[in-house]
Amino acid sequence: MLASDKAQWKLVGAGLRDVKKQLAQLNIRRSVFADAPEIDTEAALEAMIVREPITVILSDRGWIRAAKGRVEDPSELKFKEGDKLAFLVPAETTDKLLIFASDGRFFTLACDKLPGARGHGEPLRLMIDLDDKVGIVDVFVHRPGARRVLASKEGYGFIMPEAEAVAFRRAGKQVLNGAALVSLPLGEADHLAVIGDNGKILIFPTAELPEMPRGKGVKLQTYREGGLRDALAFTADTGAFWIDSGGRTRTWEAWREWVGRRASAGKLAPKGFAGNKRFRPR
Repeated sequence: MLASDKAQWKLVGAGLRDVKKQLAQLNIRRSVFADAPEIDTEAALEAMIVREPITVILSDRGWIRAAKGRVEDPSELKFKEGDKLAFLVPAETTDKLLIFASDGRFFTLACDKLPGARGHGEPLRLMIDLDDKVGIVDVFVHRPGARRVLASKEGYGFIMPEAEAVAFRRAGKQVLNGAALVSLPLGEADHLAVIGDNGKILIFPTAELPEMPRGKGVKLQTYREGGLRDALAFTADTGAFWIDSGGRTRTWEAWREWVGRRASAGKLAPKGFAGNKRFRPR
């Protein structure tokens, strides 16, 4: 081999190919390019919150607080002079609290951020941008996948997926166009009963209501004067009802006689119906 340059270079070439092969194995990229995984940031934050039962207390003048556990006797709650209980909502520290205002906006508060029940709480209007002239229509805990019936004083309404109402902005989220009056959990309800200031009731299937994220909705009932007073969502199997001023539930056996086409005028309420023309006292 020493006498042959060709044989020597052949050996050198074989060695270089072997080195190149070994170096090629070392240079193989060990990381890969792929789509970033989707991470539920809200779920991650909630996982850091201790899950405990609480009761959200909102007074008539807009003071809010959260008591630990369940409030069994609301009469024992203390309020400022001239104030009283408006909403009492069972919840958990990991829940989102939805507040529906009379101007059609929804506000969202994290239950773990609510002030404690020592004292009278804090003014709700310091937490959200809510004008003094705007009232609170409803307060409830957000349930993923749930839907609600929203209606205005003018007698228009629609079905809204609750997820559309969630927004942690101080200014809230505009959902219903008009003077908000009704917020009802739909659940399995297949009929909606509405009553106007004129005392007339109309019942129609909830299938006639559109499902919308926001807007004015469709006409529920026609009025010559006044507007919508109250509404009730129920299933045909359980039947319609109303609650009198004494808190007693009155079953309504003949409710089918008030079934009609949506947007019609309806018929006068049955004899013995609540004097305040509402399905539930307020």
